[in-house]
Amino acid sequence: MLRVGIVGCGKISDAHVEQARATGLAEVVAVADREPLMAQQIAQRLGIEKRYTDVLTMIKEAKLDVIHVATPPDSHLAIARLALENGCHVFLEKPLALDTSQTQEILSLAEKVGRKVAVNYLYNFESPFKRLETLLAQGELGEIVHIESAYGYDLNGEYGLAVLSDPKHWVHRLPGKLFHNVLDHVMCKIAPFIGENFQTVALASRRRSPMGSEIVDALPDELRFILASDRVSVSGYISAHAKPVTHTLKVLGTRNSYLLDFVSRTCTPLARQRFPGSIGRLIPAIDQARSFSGEARSNFGAFWRHDYHFFIGMRRLLTAFYGSIMQGTASPQKPAELLIASKAIDAIVASINTPKDAPKDTPNAQMEALSL
Repeated sequence: MLRVGIVGCGKISDAHVEQARATGLAEVVAVADREPLMAQQIAQRLGIEKRYTDVLTMIKEAKLDVIHVATPPDSHLAIARLALENGCHVFLEKPLALDTSQTQEILSLAEKVGRKVAVNYLYNFESPFKRLETLLAQGELGEIVHIESAYGYDLNGEYGLAVLSDPKHWVHRLPGKLFHNVLDHVMCKIAPFIGENFQTVALASRRRSPMGSEIVDALPDELRFILASDRVSVSGYISAHAKPVTHTLKVLGTRNSYLLDFVSRTCTPLARQRFPGSIGRLIPAIDQARSFSGEARSNFGAFWRHDYHFFIGMRRLLTAFYGSIMQGTASPQKPAELLIASKAIDAIVASINTPKDAPKDTPNAQMEALSL
């Protein structure tokens, strides 16, 4: 059993404790938070023996193998560095770090000291994405041409209300504000396909009415973006207002195209007309009905096996991550793809933070001109 410690005892830390235990490969032996009451409450609720306010003391006294970092992103680099330098593997909440340079520093240090790093990209380990990987390996889609991403953000939910009601919330400190906290959920699924070199354009706006707080009102809530490499392009949005709240990925290939829905956990082919005329237009709906029926049966089976809960992707990722540590095999996440995701986020953040009247003499000038 790996000995695991959790740093940061906010709401998401419960999931880290529960899913670490659920793997059957780890024991959560300690938690740490600079606010003693936060560490105390989770330790008492979830039956964790040791609690600390100092990370280094926790690492040494609890003899940890793995540190989970569930603190705000601007602290990730310092905590990851401390953990790696003291012999721990590191599992981080997204975003992995504030920018690509910090991401690179963490990954380089991990390689230097012979430790592994992973980030909580749970959607890459849910059934729709795993199904997509299988279809791609089988050549079902051919070559990917374009990807469309849609991600909804419910500002009326518990987390959204916390951000809007508190000008001191850590989200307001992020370079990309609200989007910086969720762009990983989009980019982690795109990174395996876009490549290292791409052009970027992004537009951000605030659709909600002003609240009278300069800091809160500076928070945009609608994002549109385009990424384009030589052979694959990506378009997408993050919306706090579109209903229903969606989370989808449409992958267009040279042979077939598929729609991944992470809300309903389905992966279905897009309709295609196989026969001419009116009869031919009837059949695609029947094909789609058959596809969704198959997905429904699969999901019911997962539900029956208790594999359909919200954090199943996180459990699968942790199982693979812990397994790679214990067996000395490669990490389930490729460092190059983690860097691509970080680079894409940096590019979008830079684009939305660039003044609209700035000179168009950047490498992305042609792409930016398309948005005018």
